[in-house]
Amino acid sequence: MNKLLTSGRSMLVYDIFQRYTHVFGFSTTRHGGCSEGAYASMNCTHYCGDTPEHIVRNREILLGMLPRQSVELVIPRQTHSTCVRIISSTASLQDMEGVDAVVTHLSGYCLCVSTADCIPVLLYDTRQKVIAAIHAGWRGTVGRIVEKTMQAMSEYYGTKGEDVVACIGPGISLEAFEVGDEVYAAFDEAGFDMSCIARRYEKWHLDLWEANRLQLLASGVRKERIEVAGICTYHQCNDFFSARRLGIKSGRILTGIVLIN
Repeated sequence: MNKLLTSGRSMLVYDIFQRYTHVFGFSTTRHGGCSEGAYASMNCTHYCGDTPEHIVRNREILLGMLPRQSVELVIPRQTHSTCVRIISSTASLQDMEGVDAVVTHLSGYCLCVSTADCIPVLLYDTRQKVIAAIHAGWRGTVGRIVEKTMQAMSEYYGTKGEDVVACIGPGISLEAFEVGDEVYAAFDEAGFDMSCIARRYEKWHLDLWEANRLQLLASGVRKERIEVAGICTYHQCNDFFSARRLGIKSGRILTGIVLIN
């Protein structure tokens, strides 16, 4: 199970990572920051229209909550691609436009993704001490960005699925994620088991949590090593940002993972 950390309910901490001494995984909530309006209050993402001064202060607050504070936040500008970036040096941080998954073995960086209904996925290779943060909206999910990140970790670090623990963070639920026939068709054509991830009400609804969990399983991650937060951003928009409820010009959840030793 996951739990909210601090009396101000400003951070969701994932228990599955707390079993290991070398890693810390979290998602921010809407509480504990200084942003206003639809960005209230803990928005740390720089490209969604919030006041720059508020973003800087919110990031300072966030860094103060991390167990290792002398780190750099790595926050790519996502474009719903399936681009995976390996952070192997400071040079790897140049031009983070269009990057939707980040991977590193370096302890000086907190890898983050920004979401507000899309699905954040965190990975930790317990053997190689490698971490990853993935932004999986429906386009990234149908493009199998989780599998591609696992493949990149395997090719670069020798990661094996059996050594990975994973967390699927807050995002829109099947009940709230109504889609058009073209989106359903895209998943069907991509080879997803639609009986597992789709349900028909008046329109089709898709389960992005399950679609990404299935990718983890297909990559060799054991089911008992996958934590699903089970938090719907649409229904719990008072605590977590939801673009469908608050509009595109609103804050973003920051989901991150950092090596602490």
